[in-house]
Amino acid sequence: MTHASEISTRGRAWSLPPAAVLILVLAMSLDAQAQTDAKPTPARPNFLFLFADDLTHRAIRVSGNPDVETPRIDRLAARGLRYTHAHIQGGLNGAVCIASRAMLMTGRGLWRCGPGGNGTRPDGSLYPLWGRTLGDAGYRTYAVGKWHNGKVALANSFHTHSETILGGMLASTSTEGAAYHRPAPGNPWRPDDPSWKGHWRTVDGKVDHSSERWADAAIGHLREAAGLDRPFFLSVAFHAPHDPRQAPRADLDRYREDRLTLPKNLAPKHSFDLGEFSTRDELLTPYPRTEEAVRMHLREYYAIISHLDTQIGRILDELDRLGLTDETVVIFAGDNGLAVGEHGLIGKQSLYDHSIRVPLILAGPGIPRGATNDRLVTIASLFSTTCRLAGIPTPESVQFPPLDLAAASVGGKDSDEAIHAAYMNKQRMIRTHQWKLIESPVASRIQLFAIRDDPWEMNDLAGDPSKQLLIDWLHARLKEWCRSSDDPMSSDELDATLAEHRRVLGRPMR
Repeated sequence: MTHASEISTRGRAWSLPPAAVLILVLAMSLDAQAQTDAKPTPARPNFLFLFADDLTHRAIRVSGNPDVETPRIDRLAARGLRYTHAHIQGGLNGAVCIASRAMLMTGRGLWRCGPGGNGTRPDGSLYPLWGRTLGDAGYRTYAVGKWHNGKVALANSFHTHSETILGGMLASTSTEGAAYHRPAPGNPWRPDDPSWKGHWRTVDGKVDHSSERWADAAIGHLREAAGLDRPFFLSVAFHAPHDPRQAPRADLDRYREDRLTLPKNLAPKHSFDLGEFSTRDELLTPYPRTEEAVRMHLREYYAIISHLDTQIGRILDELDRLGLTDETVVIFAGDNGLAVGEHGLIGKQSLYDHSIRVPLILAGPGIPRGATNDRLVTIASLFSTTCRLAGIPTPESVQFPPLDLAAASVGGKDSDEAIHAAYMNKQRMIRTHQWKLIESPVASRIQLFAIRDDPWEMNDLAGDPSKQLLIDWLHARLKEWCRSSDDPMSSDELDATLAEHRRVLGRPMR
């Protein structure tokens, strides 16, 4: 062991005055610290995109939910930047994830990402797609898992894809079968029983959970990419935690139904008909929604999320083992949210936060560590964000701007920052940091929430006489967005909804 007063150099000890030793040791310490902290951003970082299906913003521990266990996702957030108000822009049909994924791969708005979300222009040609754009710039591109936007777009987007499924959910039974209308006396369906299929995949006689298979495929692609002399883009689109919400017994045993916190906005049924009472998602449990039923579904939801978290951990561990972590931007997001009992709903066919607000985390070179950003953003901005990080041109067809990759807390009472969303011909929404207006032409209803102070959207202020000028202002902004974004819904339909609201209040339209 070399003493402080003897600095060993090539086997020879040099005696130095104490002051000089102190200066030299301090300099060496600072240099070592600089080498530890200073991890230069690669000219073109790798991108690992981890995408969850039906993961609402509240369903990870780091978002403030103490009931769910997601240690690997939480660790990713601790070394990166978490967006607390990331959203999708809505859906074109009950399969909300189709439009969400189409906007992601094209970087375009809800009605501008191709018929049915297939990524095509009016002339039938494909828009520049996210994977293809990075591939043309020299990236090796891979896709694993769910792909809900057509075979042509998939073939055009990635050099290699494996374990990809072109359809949507992994079905178990028909809507009249045991996977639905639970709980019910005598129902035999169990989430850990592979005989009910769904996420339990049988290949060559071996049964695996879909999340395990998709993680295995992702790890194989990482190993291949580690030997290449160019960056990679790997998209891993899990089917979890979409129903049927199945997980191994060990993950189910993490949760006891009687210890799970019920949502504050739990209701036996939604207060009015959004036109979705009989959609497939809403048939998973009977009306009225009971505490027993919601706890059962929460337990299965959290169990499949924890199992997903473990598989994400396997992928991130392999990234570490291969020495790729410091060169890779990891992106974690959800394609849309889910109600699981909130507002008396089970699915995602609404514009409440539980349906359109999702987790979004970025970590890696050039990304702040342990930071949060409270701006109102959409996940469709990921296309242009990765182009910026890679130093390549963003295609002119892309409409969503890059994310602000910095810690930011925005949204005081005077903030005009707004996002918008739509669901079929049934609902339209505008949200600022302070207010959220939902217009439901199908039900001739308007709802207004002070969303910053009422995050569970429980206190509808639309009938408050003092809020009518505010509603007019938000309504006008919503109409302008609909007009400028090629919304097929006419201004007359929205005006008719407001007029009916005014009639019920006894206040004529201005």
